[in-house]
Amino acid sequence: MASINAPKGVPDYVPPRSRDFYHVQESLSGSARRSGYEYIELPVFESTELYERGVGTSTDVVQKEMYTFTDRGDRSITLRPEGTAGVMRAVIENRLDKGALPVKLWYRGPFFRAERPQHGRYRQLQQVGVEAIGSVDPIIDAEVIAIADQSFRSLGLIGFHLELTSLGCKECRPAYRAKLQEFLSACDLDPETRERANVNPLRVLDDKREVVQAQLVQAPLMIDSLCDSCQRHYDEVRAYLSIFGVEWNEAPRMVRGLDYYTRTTFEFVHPALGAQSGIGGGGRYDGLMSELGGSELSGIGFGLGVDRTLLACEAEGLTPLIDHTVDIFVIPVGEEAREPAVSLLVGLRNAGFSADISVDNRGVKSALKVANGMKAPAVLILGPDEIKSGSIIVKDMDSGEQVTVSLEIVELVQLLQRNLHTKKEDES
Repeated sequence: MASINAPKGVPDYVPPRSRDFYHVQESLSGSARRSGYEYIELPVFESTELYERGVGTSTDVVQKEMYTFTDRGDRSITLRPEGTAGVMRAVIENRLDKGALPVKLWYRGPFFRAERPQHGRYRQLQQVGVEAIGSVDPIIDAEVIAIADQSFRSLGLIGFHLELTSLGCKECRPAYRAKLQEFLSACDLDPETRERANVNPLRVLDDKREVVQAQLVQAPLMIDSLCDSCQRHYDEVRAYLSIFGVEWNEAPRMVRGLDYYTRTTFEFVHPALGAQSGIGGGGRYDGLMSELGGSELSGIGFGLGVDRTLLACEAEGLTPLIDHTVDIFVIPVGEEAREPAVSLLVGLRNAGFSADISVDNRGVKSALKVANGMKAPAVLILGPDEIKSGSIIVKDMDSGEQVTVSLEIVELVQLLQRNLHTKKEDES
């Protein structure tokens, strides 16, 4: 019988690489947690209408990339392609917008795009996202961007850069839209692109084809058409970013792939990843909540790609990010040592250590190979002689040195805490 493989474009993360994947996911959310953002758990699928109204019917996401199906109740359901629309739906439905503002939330998990799979572009992608809803203060814009920047830096990444621009607001966008449509009317565009220019001309600026980009060199830019309010907002965002210690590149031609973005818009790029160089991005969305039936509240957020961030870490030679599976590996020698070894294992775990035990009556040599494969810093060996004397052998796996110490759990825990703490300090 033939084996069954994972669907195309859906990556598996298995040990040892899964350790780094999990570490990346945890690190990307750490900065948000430290900044007072609270966790929100979102459904993996929602009503298709949510994304049609929230993301925009003219986007490639809605037109080409959504996994949509009809459920048993004859309802149109879509696997979530992005997180912001779902967060806004949850905020409205649970009346979070009626409490203290801004509402600051973070989330993580899988998202789904029916795209052509390639390196760094998957049909099931993993993201960590942040949304701050209910404030137009430029400090919030800068804070959100700084959280993303710090998230990447917490992993040791240095080869990325931030691209930043403003996409204006409902006051200044219409005049720019008309100016851009006039410019595009004189371009030689295929029928599909011409239709896109009529529905949402900014989407044409995001067209990666050289035949299109060559015609857009002289295209008018939104950044040159900002109203006074948007210009002040953008100036203040950049001033606060400097205070947060975040550097950026001006990117006046940047257009994100979702229709709801207004004003501050940004993307983090890692050139070492080639064509799929975007490792995260986001922006402000002034009209999204009201479009979904909620209050007239603005928000700003981002999505950081866990998959691509891991690829960036690998490109910079930062992996493995996690060098060992457990702190301590316990080896019982002989049948008599099995039960006290398990009791010791429980005591170590209760004391906060990550610990594992040798099973299947392996000999010491074989068990040490297992411990070495797990890169456990310390091994505890308990045999008949140690049981009789109330002691245990502690072996340092890096130096090979071993000492015999008391089996008394309190003393043993204190010794291991000192040794492992010293080892971590030496590594740092």
